[in-house]
Amino acid sequence: MCEPALAATRRLLPSAHITLLVKPPIAELFKGHPCFDRILVYEDPGSHSGLGGKWTLAETLRRQGFDMAILFQNAMEAALLTFLAGIPRRYGYGTDGRGLLLSDSIPVPDRSKTGHQVDYYLELLGPLGVKSDRRVPRLYVSDQEEQAVNQTLAEAGIEETDLLIGLNPGSTYGSAKRWLPERFAEAVDRVVRAWGAESGGRVQVVIVGAEGEEALGQAIAEQMQTKPLRLAGRTTVRELLALIKRCGLFLTNDTGPMHIATAFGVPVVAVFGPTDVRTTGPFGGRPRVVRHQVECAPCLLRECPIDHRCMTRVTVGEVYEAAVRMLKVGKLESCESDIDGVRTFQPDELSTPLRGVTVFLDRDGTLNRDTGYVKAPEELELFSDAAQAVARLNRAGARLVLITNQSGIGRGMLSQEDLERVHMRLRTLLSSRGATLEAIYYCPHHPEDGCACRKPHPALIERAVEELGLDLSRAYLVGDQKRDIDLAHTIAARSVLVTTGPTSWESLKNLEAGGLPPDYVAASLSEAVEWILQDAQVRVTRSATTER
Repeated sequence: MCEPALAATRRLLPSAHITLLVKPPIAELFKGHPCFDRILVYEDPGSHSGLGGKWTLAETLRRQGFDMAILFQNAMEAALLTFLAGIPRRYGYGTDGRGLLLSDSIPVPDRSKTGHQVDYYLELLGPLGVKSDRRVPRLYVSDQEEQAVNQTLAEAGIEETDLLIGLNPGSTYGSAKRWLPERFAEAVDRVVRAWGAESGGRVQVVIVGAEGEEALGQAIAEQMQTKPLRLAGRTTVRELLALIKRCGLFLTNDTGPMHIATAFGVPVVAVFGPTDVRTTGPFGGRPRVVRHQVECAPCLLRECPIDHRCMTRVTVGEVYEAAVRMLKVGKLESCESDIDGVRTFQPDELSTPLRGVTVFLDRDGTLNRDTGYVKAPEELELFSDAAQAVARLNRAGARLVLITNQSGIGRGMLSQEDLERVHMRLRTLLSSRGATLEAIYYCPHHPEDGCACRKPHPALIERAVEELGLDLSRAYLVGDQKRDIDLAHTIAARSVLVTTGPTSWESLKNLEAGGLPPDYVAASLSEAVEWILQDAQVRVTRSATTER
């Protein structure tokens, strides 16, 4: 929850050499984070234990020649270490009577007004010049770490196209924060059955948790009809990060992994009881908190002294319904909403270069192989880079809408129910790789019907604009056929022709002959996305120059 403030520090001091002093688990959490030049590990217990260890650490800090220390930690110990290290400017909240050890003692804000813990950390930076810099916390894993986790899953029979549900039933804080294990088992079984039947795809479950929670994971696995992969207590911090990022849904108590999932934009369903959702709830993405307001909550106790009513009143049905809702929403990195009192916020502009941009995507030949007519979910074959490309647009803040002609319905080759199942499979395949579509619009008519919704006619776009409130002034359209590019010209959108369809090159020749070629020709959807990101930046720069 401190990550947005750490990132704000980097933006405040872009040329500074920044060292992060943290204990080992947090050092692993922030490994590879772009905001830091170095991570210094605080070994306590270990070499920095006791008075001698503290002096050793203070000497290490002294030798680094730091100009300033920003103390996000509230403890007296942090202030004493930086004081002994002779760091000239020591900046932090004046808590625990440590004000005399700080060169800049910042008054502690009224927690009833501060709100979320993310805000508490950010407010510390206010006197330094940081203003209203709320953004979703972010964490990072390398490609190699993701590949290693995919290999572990593959060895357990979990394919990359499977929807993976992460189940985190423990809590190292104490038993008061744990929902009932048998209810977790029943809820996830119901989700697996329902979503598998609805999507036509495979749904897999992985149980995660800290060391010491292996028995809890095993007990839940034994009560489940679905056979889960049990990795509780068996992953490093880095492996846990990559594993959670791979999930298409994360069911959890109020724990650290819950915050990891939201940092990666994974749809989260979190059961809350004794803790305060307003201050430590999942921050960002589109989390769904399930809780019951009882007279004794939030008590913040580790063990419940009475009947654990805040947790026992949460039903399997409530968690199941929340999970299905999250699966339908998909993986998103930004939104503005208030769900069950959990506020969420837009990421900053620099991290979402396509914020305010709409990208319309064709389906057959663009996202998946054009095999004629896709009549059943199992016939849908995504291009290998499609989900990753869509996820990249999601992360960049673009609004993604699928526009597709489906004359197979008008020809009697499939029903609208068949098409809905195909599209549910499409959403599942995308969600399994962290991608989502905001909406899907299709024309079901025969080409000879003369309807206004069949591409290149713009009726579907007009409907999407009206229903979703889209802005066409910064719109792009990506497709593999001439009618896609013609539609882009009609709505004055920037156009990209991908040459992944069976008639793409013929379409390109016809477009060039007609004097209305696409703005860009891409060999793949990934290349198209790369161009859109670059083109959008150029257009923004030109606009800013014109305004000046």
